[in-house]
Amino acid sequence: MNTQSTELVIAVPTAIVGAASFGLASAIQHRVTKQVPEVRTLSPRMLFALVRKPIWVLSILTVIIGLSLQVVALAFGPLVLVQPLLVTSVLFGAAFAAWLGHRKMDLVLGLGALACMGGLSAFLVLGRPSGQGSEFTGASILPLALALGLLVVVSLVAARLLPGEVGVIGLAVATGVLYGVTASLIKVVAGHFRSGGLAEPFQHWSLYAVCVIGPMGFLLSQQTLQRGKLISPALAVITTVDPLVAAAIGVSWLGERIESTPSILAGELIAVVVIIGAILVLTRRGEQLRRAAEQPDRDGDSWDTTWG
Repeated sequence: MNTQSTELVIAVPTAIVGAASFGLASAIQHRVTKQVPEVRTLSPRMLFALVRKPIWVLSILTVIIGLSLQVVALAFGPLVLVQPLLVTSVLFGAAFAAWLGHRKMDLVLGLGALACMGGLSAFLVLGRPSGQGSEFTGASILPLALALGLLVVVSLVAARLLPGEVGVIGLAVATGVLYGVTASLIKVVAGHFRSGGLAEPFQHWSLYAVCVIGPMGFLLSQQTLQRGKLISPALAVITTVDPLVAAAIGVSWLGERIESTPSILAGELIAVVVIIGAILVLTRRGEQLRRAAEQPDRDGDSWDTTWG
């Protein structure tokens, strides 16, 4: 069996099952987080309440399965093949959420999620990220670090000030940034481990940054799912922002490369416009469904808010 066949036989189905695992975990967490009291942003009290929910603990095991499958897929297939397949977790999440809520998935939300997936996939395929950067190149990390930090702060402020699904998108953007930074720094930590053994990572700041930023991102993801009436807008934003931030860090800090010919850059710009447009559609439709769900139906009962 040639290399290409191996990619198709192992990497593709493994990546798809991994995406389904992520989607199922997100759908479960979307429901369970609404069963615990709301707390201040980034307050760890939420986790103490969630660990008492067996189904939530099961969702964490599902995430671990998804991560394991992602590693296997990346071992047999290139990033430009695996990452677009992993983005299908958005659709899986919406489908599982609708199933758990005993409702059909909203068509507009489904199309918006597809547009996000298509835009991100096009960006990755056109850019073709290359290189296995796991060490800092010596270039200044300060400009991008400040930009990402500012984006997180602005997103959290917007989430606090803006109501409804618009505020949820702010939380989702901040979550995606933290996830992307964490993923990039994990590559650096892994590089230190490979080059210097078990003790080497403890001599560098990147390990300690992962230990802080990673849990912050996870906690913020749970609060994002708790606040959002619908899973699709938040999950699409997180899933899109994460790899884009990781790609920016890879190029700026780790010496990785993306294609940058004029025609490729034009295509990448179009892909970004598609992603932004899809997020706007998801936000608008999400807010419409949120308002509808908050209106009592003819029998005086409120609607189930899990639409996908």
